[in-house]
Amino acid sequence: MNIIQAIKPGPKPKKEDGTPDKRRRVRPETKPKHPGLKPHKHKPND
Repeated sequence: MNIIQAIKPGPKPKKEDGTPDKRRRVRPETKPKHPGLKPHKHKPND
């Protein structure tokens, strides 16, 4: 019987001063800079 284990994401990298790097998060004040996802188009009969 095989045991399946999930892959966990690693911790966020820390900056030189020891604080966590926040570049991967979109905060509400920077949200207007990030465009939303484009609507995807389905192929016929898909």
